[in-house]
Amino acid sequence: MSWSRYLMKLIMAPELKRVPIPRNGVDYRGKIVLAPMVRSGELPSRLLALHYGADLVWGPETVDRSMIGTTRRFNPETRTIEWTRKPSLGTRTPPTDVKDSVIYRMHPEKEGRKLIFQIGTSNPDYAVQAARLVAADVAGIDVNAGCPKPFSTHDGMGAALLRTPDKLCSILEALVQNITPEFEIGISVKIRILETAQETEALVRRLVATGITGLTVHCRTTPMRPRERAIRGQLRMVADICREAGVACIMNGDVEDRDQGLELMEEYGADGAMIATQAERNPSCFKSRADGGFLPWNEVVEQYIRYAMEVENKFGNTKFLLCQLVPGKQYVYRSLSSCKSYTQMCELLDLDHLIERAREVDISRDIDPDTAGKKDKKVNNSALAAGGSTGESRSKPQTKKGLSERGARAQGETQLAETIAVPT
Repeated sequence: MSWSRYLMKLIMAPELKRVPIPRNGVDYRGKIVLAPMVRSGELPSRLLALHYGADLVWGPETVDRSMIGTTRRFNPETRTIEWTRKPSLGTRTPPTDVKDSVIYRMHPEKEGRKLIFQIGTSNPDYAVQAARLVAADVAGIDVNAGCPKPFSTHDGMGAALLRTPDKLCSILEALVQNITPEFEIGISVKIRILETAQETEALVRRLVATGITGLTVHCRTTPMRPRERAIRGQLRMVADICREAGVACIMNGDVEDRDQGLELMEEYGADGAMIATQAERNPSCFKSRADGGFLPWNEVVEQYIRYAMEVENKFGNTKFLLCQLVPGKQYVYRSLSSCKSYTQMCELLDLDHLIERAREVDISRDIDPDTAGKKDKKVNNSALAAGGSTGESRSKPQTKKGLSERGARAQGETQLAETIAVPT
């Protein structure tokens, strides 16, 4: 189904009940959106998804207590808004010269009215306190009730909330009652399906009665992992319940591109579709097939690096994402893991026209731009955090080749077997 056909269907459909969309909020209907992903959902990744046509973007899950106590500031160099705080040093007082930690960043001009802030929480009061800090700058607040990872569930957050529906509903109601009237944005929730359709139905009926404007259903149970195929048997039932309540329903799970998302929306009655793993591998998946569809990975990589340097993204995160965008373990992929600066990265990828800017960013972030070519036998913790190699084992020096000569595979072939990012 094409975008125009979907819009026509909405126009011609009988009048349906709809929860009113707040003045500063967004209607999730008819949208193909970027999923919230830990590490893979940072600012340059969101800008890249929007660049290729994503209608909305979710930021990575941000825990309520990490936001509470932050200071909001505008960074004139990157034109971003940052929420920062002093790093925690236990009982010790941080030295005055210690840089503040950036807890969350956004670009108000490029994503402000298309950004949904996803919050990790298990406490209504903390949820409201944290949401109030960002609500004036985003288009919506989403509660994460779907992440299965221990870092989220151990404190009763994420998918653990599916087993405590009273608590989950109290969190949503607190946000609806306190954040929506003050900031005029909507509240939404992202869940997973439960073991039986009866359990899922009972939960969804309670959630849509809290006053939320949107519900995203990840079509996997909590124990399931991304390599397991999504289960869509309960999707139409969830979509029907949402429609009866006037709440938009977004589907998530094995959506590969914009066109497939629209087709699945028509097949199962969902109002929108969310893309996770494929968006991490090649965010040009948000382009329609009529508009050219997927682009070659090297074009996507260059655009990503441009955005990463524009906002002076943390280098470790940039390298982690490049290890997802560059397909396969070819020469350029193997060499990427040993890069220690933006300058070295641009040299490796033959982006000579970006090297001057890369050096500026390296210097700004206190990275030595001349680390290229220097051997370091120590374990590289930054590379480990970014999913790269330790630097202990390196291939022999080779003559630098153009990207087309490095064995790069075309889009559509088998790419990285398993993503390390966590769809929440």
